Amino acid sequence: MVENGLDNNAREDGERRRQAAGENRLPPAIAVVVAALAYGLLPSELQFGPRLVMPVLSLLLLTALVVTNPVRMNKESRWSRIASTVLACLIIVANLVGLGMLVASLSDKEASAPALLLGAVQVWLTGVIGFALLYWELDRGGPVARRSKPRSELPPADWRFSQDENDDTVIEVKRSASTTSGWVPTFLDYAYMSLTNSSAFSPTDTMPLSARAKCLMGLQATAALFISLLVVARAVGSLGGGG
Repeated sequence: MVENGLDNNAREDGERRRQAAGENRLPPAIAVVVAALAYGLLPSELQFGPRLVMPVLSLLLLTALVVTNPVRMNKESRWSRIASTVLACLIIVANLVGLGMLVASLSDKEASAPALLLGAVQVWLTGVIGFALLYWELDRGGPVARRSKPRSELPPADWRFSQDENDDTVIEVKRSASTTSGWVPTFLDYAYMSLTNSSAFSPTDTMPLSARAKCLMGLQATAALFISLLVVARAVGSLGGGG
């Protein structure tokens, strides 16, 4: 009985700490700025339309979101969720367009090999950030809901993290489990998931649960695989004297 009481108290304390403060705005804001810069610095061969359109739109949307939650993310409206999702989708679409133009550039004998290889790295980086932002916004109702609502009121999870299943392990691991510590994923967790999905071309320690999560991770892994193959093909062509 005492142990059950302690477990209940730990869960209640974890729930209070989970809802104590909103997530820090700084990490996702920095990620958006990095993605805008990476796209703005792409070689002209990999850009569709004016160079600054996507970076400016991204920064304008980010500004609107920062005004709503300048430091901690504890408020949201329907328009702010839509704006945040649109921002992530904008980065992803621009990234996929850049990937398509990268494929087209391989047949251009006059294209600079170093510029295209650097551009491939920039496209890959932008993809990691864009998908991380979208995962972060979609899962369990978004960053504000994950902190402010009781778990019983959250939408079904799109991803299962290690902390979500560590409550029956040894005590030092159990301390960080979702049910005992009140842990919820932050942007850095989704960024790591996006990074590993783009590097290993498959989930690692975080498993997709919903159909949309599987579709998005499949799209991201496929795009990252294409980039890797294109980089290898261009490098081999350069070594063989193909430009």
